Amino acid sequence: MKYEWKGALPAPGIRTIRDMKNVLFVPQCKAEGPLYFMYRDLARSEKDRQWLKRENLRFDITVIPPRDLCGELVKTKGHYHPTNVSGTGYPELYEVFEGKALFLLQSHTLKDIVLVKAEKGTRVIVPPGYGHVTINPSSNDTLTMANIVSSAFDSKYEEYETLSGAAYYVMNDGRIVKNRHYLDIPPIRHIGPVKGKGVDGRGYTGTIYSLIGNHKALAFLNEPEKYLEIFKGLLKG
Repeated sequence: MKYEWKGALPAPGIRTIRDMKNVLFVPQCKAEGPLYFMYRDLARSEKDRQWLKRENLRFDITVIPPRDLCGELVKTKGHYHPTNVSGTGYPELYEVFEGKALFLLQSHTLKDIVLVKAEKGTRVIVPPGYGHVTINPSSNDTLTMANIVSSAFDSKYEEYETLSGAAYYVMNDGRIVKNRHYLDIPPIRHIGPVKGKGVDGRGYTGTIYSLIGNHKALAFLNEPEKYLEIFKGLLKG
């Protein structure tokens, strides 16, 4: 992993082909070794760790080497987030550290499906009510990304597993193939990341890790109901 993490990393969670068989274009696909690595609940100092704990937040790093999964690009398993006490879904904040990423988002109602292309340094917010899969589109480069998310919930993978993955598969020859287990779904909308200020209206430089300690910058992760109009704007591209 090229991203310079200060301090020791814990043993990662590892996804293998066995973990992913229920969400692949070719469920019988065979691949040896790990598909991707998840370093969860990280902090560079005890001060940062305690702040994250008080704020009910978690900082993670995910590393996805390039792989060909029987014609499909390597990806994360995909999941939805539950709702908070207000009835609003929890969002998530991502940043690409190295490589490139495709974020495939789908609303829980399946009325909106969005593909976001992101390069190094790009931040992407998964808005409330959207499930998501992250794809490494490169045949050569490793994708390394970080996320900050509420620690108040567990992700929900069941719907992706039941429906054999996301609504569309992204293939290594550039094709986007509809998942036959989804019936009435719209075509994919392609949007780019929205450049500008943070969700709290302020401009920030540095990586998303630099936001740790800044309650205003990350409050939207636990209180998304206060930022619904901003999320709508992000979804317009």
